[in-house]
Amino acid sequence: MADEIEIDTGDLERRMEGAIGALKTEFASLRTGRASASMLEPIMVDAYGQKTPINQVGTVNVPEPRMVTVNVWDKGLVGKVEKAIRESGLGINPQLNGTIIMLPIPELNEQRRKELTKVAAQYAEHARVAVRNVRRDGMDQIKKAKGDGMSEDDQKFWESEVQSLTDRFIKHVDELLDGKQAEIMQV
Repeated sequence: MADEIEIDTGDLERRMEGAIGALKTEFASLRTGRASASMLEPIMVDAYGQKTPINQVGTVNVPEPRMVTVNVWDKGLVGKVEKAIRESGLGINPQLNGTIIMLPIPELNEQRRKELTKVAAQYAEHARVAVRNVRRDGMDQIKKAKGDGMSEDDQKFWESEVQSLTDRFIKHVDELLDGKQAEIMQV
């Protein structure tokens, strides 16, 4: 019966939450002048013939506020880990001490802070686009359901549901961006 046509907003919400999760991961990789183990998460090391996350070839620690250390388990991978960090674009100069790679986090200057806020804004825009793509998929489902006999009242109801879900997630992206930009600009 036409009354039983429903749109799976749970699936749409799960996919939008995935976009928020990806944004949080990207934000964690942005350097804010404070040491954080999560800033090394996106770095992949050429180990054992494949790309491996850095936390699977060594222990990542934050012994002090402006220092990250990586204790590499396999002595043969120390050079590869150092190279991966150097080429990651984090702007950190690794220092070797045996199998321990020390990463002193330099102070951010004003220009670098402004660049990082722009990068954060780009990450947020990617998340907004992802949320809007999920919204478009939801609207396409509603159009298809209308073709399958959904009433116009139901169509308007589901469109408003999908739109309010989208608005909520876009607002969340904006809040995360504001928080990250404030964190970056904090001296």
